[in-house]
Amino acid sequence: MKAAVLVFPGSNCDRDLKVAFEAVGAEVTMVWHKESTLPDGVDIVGVPGGFSYGDYLRCGAIAANSPICTELKRHVDRGGYALGICNGFQILTETRILPGALIRNAGLKYICKHVPLTVTTSDSVFTQGYNAGSTVSIPIAHHDGNYQADDALRAALADADRIAFTYEDNPNGSAGDIAGVLSENRRVLGMMPHPERAADEGHGGTDGAALFTGIAGALVAA
Repeated sequence: MKAAVLVFPGSNCDRDLKVAFEAVGAEVTMVWHKESTLPDGVDIVGVPGGFSYGDYLRCGAIAANSPICTELKRHVDRGGYALGICNGFQILTETRILPGALIRNAGLKYICKHVPLTVTTSDSVFTQGYNAGSTVSIPIAHHDGNYQADDALRAALADADRIAFTYEDNPNGSAGDIAGVLSENRRVLGMMPHPERAADEGHGGTDGAALFTGIAGALVAA
């Protein structure tokens, strides 16, 4: 499996994501945001957390206009896989690769803690390592993690089984308790919690590891 991890000014979880991919056997290339192409043969693109461009405009809005995001959209349009975590999720919504928007937390404060999530579907390469309906503990670290979608969009996401994770105790005001959503073809996942920070014994929990082993198992088999 070949993975590319995008790096923007202000990314601070890019190495964590690289390590998580490498732990499941991936060959990982770090790709600077000014690049206009992805490495040949890339299976999955990781869009990491952090504070791209310092969040000086809308979170992810400036990064979404970086040269590499044009290629990211081409990769996704060709049926390639992508995983956006935290700021990466914000970037995926700003590029319109995923629907909805991330706004300021309802409590107007930065939140950093482990939270319980419900795995809403196991029908994706990202969630196939979990049982639908099970609970996992994954850390969050965000100020603008309040996922917003109108009633029609939330209904459409639910009807298509595209809600990947929900919060059991909503920390940020997200509509419908949504913590992660899938693209129409189920090959792109955006989520606010950080599975790469729960993928090793040294992290104090390994509930995020199944996400990466699931990706590797599916893509290596393909």
